[in-house]
Amino acid sequence: MKEEIRAFSYSLGFDICRFTTARPAEHQAAFEDWIQAGHHGEMGWMERSVPKRVEPQKVLEGAKTFICLGVSYHRTEDRKEKPDEGVIARYAKYNDYHEVLSEKLKAITEYLSEKGGRNHKSLWYVDTGPILERDIAERAGVGFVGKHTNLISRQLGNWLFLSEVITTLPLEPDTPEKNRCGTCSRCISSCPTGAILQPFVLDARKCISYFTIELKGPIPVEFRKAMGNRIYGCDDCLAACPWNKFARQGSLMAGHYRKDLGGSELVSLLDLTEEEFKKRFAGSPILRTKRKGLLRNVCVALGNVGNEATLPALEKAVRDKEPLVVEHALWAIEEIKARSLTRANQ
Repeated sequence: MKEEIRAFSYSLGFDICRFTTARPAEHQAAFEDWIQAGHHGEMGWMERSVPKRVEPQKVLEGAKTFICLGVSYHRTEDRKEKPDEGVIARYAKYNDYHEVLSEKLKAITEYLSEKGGRNHKSLWYVDTGPILERDIAERAGVGFVGKHTNLISRQLGNWLFLSEVITTLPLEPDTPEKNRCGTCSRCISSCPTGAILQPFVLDARKCISYFTIELKGPIPVEFRKAMGNRIYGCDDCLAACPWNKFARQGSLMAGHYRKDLGGSELVSLLDLTEEEFKKRFAGSPILRTKRKGLLRNVCVALGNVGNEATLPALEKAVRDKEPLVVEHALWAIEEIKARSLTRANQ
């Protein structure tokens, strides 16, 4: 049955399918210490779900097996954004992977019901369930957790989406993966804000991905310049990993790539109304930031890379209905004017 399930997952477009037991998380203590230290920032849902994340039986009583799945979102022809364009994390240049993968996972749970009988129960998650998915994926042999705390696959590099099916079906576990970082620390040295405090410990409160996606309020002033022209996420630690030389493009996500999300001119993004924002980013993960969050990020980016020609757009943003946008637009204007004054005095 295990090999039949694996073959079925491949037929759906998954690039990796591995199995492990539904026993408690190996890194429970480390995770609890991380939460206790406040490294999760404002992501309160992580703290609230600690009991379930470390004990799968609290997610699904009688669970025996995790089926761990990986999908590549690597693209060989990814273009680099120009200085006047906003940098968007690679994964967000696709239709929302939660939506893309959910239908495939539903098909797997239905397949399990057919194979194992209706008395067996299964639940599926796409980066949303109360489980330590990287811990589980490492135990299943999908990859290993790198020093940047993300999962690295020897077959797909760093560019992969994870999802899981937890089931009461007893299936033989696959061999776990072992850590293969060695002495490499490229991910740590590449982080613009020093968010990777030490190997395998990341402080979200210093992470650009956290600032641009999860944080709802103002971005701390001391980290704004380090953001450059990033407006949604940051791939620096992932891109620095030498295991990416083995990355390959998968088939499942290829048809969901959004060319319209690459090359987004910063100034034009400032003009988006609420309706235009929803229309432009419909079906995209970028909707998570809401208009005010994205424009906040755009203002910071313009403060870093903008010039006198971008001041009219920022001055218009100062009159925005959202105080969050206004605050960051004012900061950007001051940054541009300070650079102009410095150049004039040289």
